[in-house]
Amino acid sequence: MSDLTVEALDAEDAKLATLARGAAGRVQQLTGAAVRDGIGRTYASAAVDLPSLKLTALQAAVAQAFAAGADKLEAAVLFGAASDEDGIKAAKDISADLTVWSVIRKEVTRLA
Repeated sequence: MSDLTVEALDAEDAKLATLARGAAGRVQQLTGAAVRDGIGRTYASAAVDLPSLKLTALQAAVAQAFAAGADKLEAAVLFGAASDEDGIKAAKDISADLTVWSVIRKEVTRLA
């Protein structure tokens, strides 16, 4: 159990939680993710589950950031899942020192 709640996140990370939740909801998925790059741009996605392409929500958000030219990630939020090793690994390919939060309901856990 985490002692943190969404309200305890700073404003920028709370915004990522909102974006991640919205990304999941737009396509009726349980999980979503959002990342913030080094200049404050944000990218959000739900998981991609196609016959020929499968990405976790965090992998998809990281791919969007990278494709847009992000060379640094400051933070990431995973909504609706307790972990995403592959997504965290992809995010750390860009920035080894980023902060990654998991938000389930209103409970927040730091993953990295």
